[in-house]
Amino acid sequence: MLRRGIMRLNRIYFESEGYEMELDRTDHKLLGLLQNDARLMNKQLSAEVGLAPSSCHERIKRLWADGVLTESRAMVDPEKLGYAISVVVMAKISKEGQINIDSLMDELIKQPEIQQIHLVTGRYDLIIYMIARSMDHLKVIARSTFSDSDEISSFEVSIAYDARWDLTVPVSRE
Repeated sequence: MLRRGIMRLNRIYFESEGYEMELDRTDHKLLGLLQNDARLMNKQLSAEVGLAPSSCHERIKRLWADGVLTESRAMVDPEKLGYAISVVVMAKISKEGQINIDSLMDELIKQPEIQQIHLVTGRYDLIIYMIARSMDHLKVIARSTFSDSDEISSFEVSIAYDARWDLTVPVSRE
């Protein structure tokens, strides 16, 4: 987990639990390009950042090895697969007994309809983003996942009429 970034001569050093990683402007440009299109070929990336293909490839390998790049996946339109409903669930965790929150979150995210889970402060403990094929499907999921759970004491479901999101991380520190 990154703790602190310090700008030094157009380079950024991130310190994290005894580990120092240096990212320069070229690294930031590569990260921005890859976030927008992970399918870009090394030849295209190297031309965009002004590096030889071998140097570009080595930088990308280092970004993967250092854990800066963590996943590469295609985004699928849920509606094309019959998931017509987007849902936000706000849930309270039961205060009775010993609840292992990490285990609960790990079990919940295994459900194919659950896309994100956030442990939050405030009125609720968990914010859960999920999809459903229909209202009947949503009712079955809500009942089996939340109503029948000893770990969840209460929950509210909100159906999203529309949504916008951008999962890119700001990479420019200039």
